[in-house]
Amino acid sequence: MKFLSEKLNEEKVFKDPVHRYIHVRFRLIWELIGTKEFQRLRRIKQLGTAYFTFHGAEHSRFNHSLGVYEIARRIIDSFEDIEDVEKWSDHDRMLCMCAALLHDLGHGPFSHSFEKVFQLDHEDFTRKIILGDTEINEVLKKVSENFPQEVADVIAKTSDNKLVVSLISSQIDADRMDYLLRDAYYTGVSYGQFDIERILRIMRPHGDQTVIKHSGMHAVEDYIMSRYQMYWQIYFHPVSRSAEVILTKILHRAKQLYEEGFTFKLPPHHFYSTFDGNVSVEDYLKLDEGVVMYYFQIWQEENDEILQDLCRRFMNRNFFKYVEFNPNDHMKEWYKLMALFKEAGIDPEYYLVVDSSSDLPYDYYRPGEEGERLPINLLMKNGELRELSRQSEVVESIAGKRRTDHKLYFPLDILMDEKDNGEIKRNIREILYK
Repeated sequence: MKFLSEKLNEEKVFKDPVHRYIHVRFRLIWELIGTKEFQRLRRIKQLGTAYFTFHGAEHSRFNHSLGVYEIARRIIDSFEDIEDVEKWSDHDRMLCMCAALLHDLGHGPFSHSFEKVFQLDHEDFTRKIILGDTEINEVLKKVSENFPQEVADVIAKTSDNKLVVSLISSQIDADRMDYLLRDAYYTGVSYGQFDIERILRIMRPHGDQTVIKHSGMHAVEDYIMSRYQMYWQIYFHPVSRSAEVILTKILHRAKQLYEEGFTFKLPPHHFYSTFDGNVSVEDYLKLDEGVVMYYFQIWQEENDEILQDLCRRFMNRNFFKYVEFNPNDHMKEWYKLMALFKEAGIDPEYYLVVDSSSDLPYDYYRPGEEGERLPINLLMKNGELRELSRQSEVVESIAGKRRTDHKLYFPLDILMDEKDNGEIKRNIREILYK
């Protein structure tokens, strides 16, 4: 257990545009950062396809993971300075900082889009990497044989240490605070800005959760509204979603061709295990966005017209156009559009796509409901805890309210080319733009 609290001879710092500096004092953290599994995160973008819309959004999961670690470290240090608060043990402190650092370890290339196509779960792979035959596991085991499992349990939210879990995964945690500030910085917008210094000063440990001093309520309101704006202005931007639609369709098409026995000019060796649904940790770690983009570059010259076209669109930013469209409200038009696309020789499976995005910016505690979320609690002067939306009219106005946006994506350039099936394409356009 000596390794748990062993400090470096000299503190290491990372210059960071969001937090100014990220401080590493402990050898355990430094060695984790140096592992090949953690360094792989440099090759996974934090915001997936958003860089097509916001050209500055090239930052990585590596940047973000360091930022989450730094916020967790600062929260723990701030707890140490509060009178009448039980001091954290070296074990709990390092457990929290390791979980913060490693929480995104299992993200694949283009993260959620990749997961959706191949039915993978990045949190599951995070735990497998931590517990498997990896450099990460070797470093964690220097603390104790059971320490990798303890870190994995925090990330899986199954740990008995609920206070540590709440700092990594809750409605106001180190993860969310970093990605809002970092994503706002790199996309060049002001929506995600909030007073993190104020929030860190008024956070308090209270039993098995973190709470907020009532005097800091307005800083938390600002944080909640920043999150709300970031989702609708950045994360759900329709152009980024168009890029995601094409990305997922490329992967679907490549998988379908593989299953049909298609002979690729360049055999997609890196995808075989994902296509077969039998992905080992070793195979998964070989996948990053550089590998995926290499195949997309090659597939622009593939013999399959659909795969070729989709890859050219993605590589050259020639995305699908979109209209507001909820098929549940327009079922008749939806079936008619699919029939017309087939009649025009355009495969609706790849060229007519509904994408729906929804967000619940803040939820309150509803016991027994599936996916229930612990609320943000305010610590009142008399020591009572009050749920945030009961005190804040601003938060109450959006609490528990899910907003959903539906878009229909299609290749307008193909529909405008009337050399073939011109009348059918005009009929399609009339339905889309009526």
